[in-house]
Amino acid sequence: MTKYLLAVQYDESAPETDEERREQMARTARVTAEMQAAVPWVFVGGLRPSHATTVVRPAGGTTTMTDGPFAETKEQLGGFWVIECDDLDQALAWAQKCVLACGSPIEVRPFEDAQRA
Repeated sequence: MTKYLLAVQYDESAPETDEERREQMARTARVTAEMQAAVPWVFVGGLRPSHATTVVRPAGGTTTMTDGPFAETKEQLGGFWVIECDDLDQALAWAQKCVLACGSPIEVRPFEDAQRA
């Protein structure tokens, strides 16, 4: 089994009503419950908006800290699922369900094999 990150690409500039947000959260919760019942689910998390971000960077043997997102872009990481699947096809099938639930693009990325790391 391989662990996959299903990362939600969220457009913070898109207008959204409170009702739309509640409906999206309910759909997402149903997909998460389905994952938990099917056992591929490992962990899920929603993230605060990018303005709540602090970026820590290396700087010549020390570090600097700045407010705001890592990259200046309208799409940010909005949340994620970590799932365990037999293969990429299975992970992609779950990603399709997640896309329909949250209404945002999903990036599917396998974790490095711990034995190769």
